[in-house]
Amino acid sequence: QYFNYISGAVQGDLGNSIRSGRPVMDEISGRFWVTAELAIYATILAVFLGLIAGIISAVRHYTWSDITIMIVAFFGLSMPNFWLGLVLIQWFAVGGEWLPEFMKMRPSGWGDSWRQIALPVICLGTSGAAIIARMTRASMLEVIGQDYIRTARAKGLSERVVTYRHALKNALIPVITVVGLEFGAFLGGAVITETIFAINGMGRLTIDAIRERDFPVVQGTILIISVLFVLVNMLVDISYRMLNKRIDLN
Repeated sequence: QYFNYISGAVQGDLGNSIRSGRPVMDEISGRFWVTAELAIYATILAVFLGLIAGIISAVRHYTWSDITIMIVAFFGLSMPNFWLGLVLIQWFAVGGEWLPEFMKMRPSGWGDSWRQIALPVICLGTSGAAIIARMTRASMLEVIGQDYIRTARAKGLSERVVTYRHALKNALIPVITVVGLEFGAFLGGAVITETIFAINGMGRLTIDAIRERDFPVVQGTILIISVLFVLVNMLVDISYRMLNKRIDLN
């Protein structure tokens, strides 16, 4: 049975859903891009906030700015997604009525789509931004102490050029690794976020399949997420060569 399933999976056949009788790939294909969109936007938000916070914290290390950013990052890393999602719904949807608390399957326009996806993206990207900020700070502090950074300053280069052209570029490799891991985690970790915000993505499909004992769908969604996680990490490894020409991919 195992080899029959693997041979079918290689050909795109993951079996049929017990609940609906439809092919599992059809069930997943209708939900995949919703989760992918959510993960991509959450990754962009996490990278944007994490890099800015990490750079500021590293450049101004051991100051009040550094301490404040690291405290905020600690809380962002510690908050569970399900709790943060409920707080965001209470503040911005129920209390303020600024943003919708649930996401429709087909938004009517770009503005409506942005309003619907804002809260889920913030909820999902917060922990990723905290991790990226801490990694960026640690990597930047290690690079800033190197001899070539002191040489660049001795040449009279501006602090901005030293920070962004010399220090940040060489500090990005561990950060890129974390970004790849976080994107894969967003794909798999969107289960709770999609359930809270009633998003019809792969995460919610997995939860519904678990509740209804629809094992082919559970196996299919986990397999797809695992394959995507492996592919993302492979692309991250390839990107090392783009950042540092001295790295040999062989």
